[in-house]
Amino acid sequence: MLKVSVLFGILLIFEMPFMVYSQMQQVTTDRVYVLKPDRVFDGELLHEGWWVMVKGNRIVAAGDSNKMHIPEQATILVLRGMTLLPGLIEGHGHLFLHPYNETSWDDQVLHESLAERVARAVVHARATLMAGFTTERDLGTEGAGDADVGLKQAIEKGVVPGPRILCATRAIVATGSYGPKGFRPDWQVPQGAQEVSGVDGIMQAVREQIKQGADLIKIYEDYRWGPNGENEPTFTLEELKAAVDVAHSSGRIVAVHAVTPEGMRRAILAGVNTIEHGDYGTSELFQMMKEKGIALCPTIAAVEAIASYQGWHKGEDPDPPRVAAKKKSFDQALRAGVTICMGGDVGVFPHGDNAREIEAMVAYGMTPLEALRSATAVNADVFHLSDQIGRIRAGLLADLIAVKGNPVKHIPDIRQVQFVMKDGIVYRQPE
Repeated sequence: MLKVSVLFGILLIFEMPFMVYSQMQQVTTDRVYVLKPDRVFDGELLHEGWWVMVKGNRIVAAGDSNKMHIPEQATILVLRGMTLLPGLIEGHGHLFLHPYNETSWDDQVLHESLAERVARAVVHARATLMAGFTTERDLGTEGAGDADVGLKQAIEKGVVPGPRILCATRAIVATGSYGPKGFRPDWQVPQGAQEVSGVDGIMQAVREQIKQGADLIKIYEDYRWGPNGENEPTFTLEELKAAVDVAHSSGRIVAVHAVTPEGMRRAILAGVNTIEHGDYGTSELFQMMKEKGIALCPTIAAVEAIASYQGWHKGEDPDPPRVAAKKKSFDQALRAGVTICMGGDVGVFPHGDNAREIEAMVAYGMTPLEALRSATAVNADVFHLSDQIGRIRAGLLADLIAVKGNPVKHIPDIRQVQFVMKDGIVYRQPE
């Protein structure tokens, strides 16, 4: 009997945030909030003396507090000592993965049940939202099929709390290039992505993923399938162009995993929207990206996390080759003026620790203001969401967060999240 009582207590504690969330759903469409922080970062610039008014799920006013008329029925939230920002946008995440130092990628794909992976993703989604990331571009379920579409729908229906999700469903990989590997060739081992071959095959895969609910298409243009396990290009330029043509004709963007110079070159020539990682990019390739308006999502945090799992102690040990390469490529991209998205490949490291990438971007050469723009307005522009989110502007959706301190001057303050509002619903507020 005692065990039952303890179990019930544990479940009750776990459910409490969801019970509060459920109560928060009872928000009338005409409810008005007036947010009074010390300062406002609007996605572009920092402003003193600004207030922001929200009605229902929209921002209706933002600007000089002396010029703002406050309705009598408004709920006033004084955010003393805080900076108000647009909800942060995670540009590269995997909600269905958890850190590799807990469980290897292979074991997650092969041994964890779909039910477990969905349960973990629900927890990850909540952690992401409470960390101030109100939107996530989720770039592949890594063996969990199209479960991201169902999670997105559950969040939209108010079943569970979480960020807005842009789903890639299953990433697309060339036959024989991805994993898990090392099994008898006659065994049908579950794969972490959708394997295809040829122009017709990749075009069909794009259409299938769109049918299943993909908001964008993710393609691996190179991977560790060389003779000695080294990274080499996978799809031909013709194949990649065909996939991009289909995706773009449907109004969807294409994100491409590419770390090798040749993989990046093919992605650029194919006209993709974003290149993920870009570890070994060159000045010439980044100049091509700049000219063609292709953005880079550098995923610094994942590279550093993997190095740490392999024994590297940041700040104490010399940089391992891949970290050194990342620093070089990031610097080259900055110098070339490439549009840089904020995206850390979260899932490789813990969900809710998304801000690690923002801090890394500053450590690698960005100003705090530039890094905050990348995590808000820039990501919204690149992901074709600027008419909805990414800035604090009248008419946009009320995705807003407040942090203690001023991250424009001290970037670690971005972790001091005190207030989270998504779609006009308050999920977290100062005590």
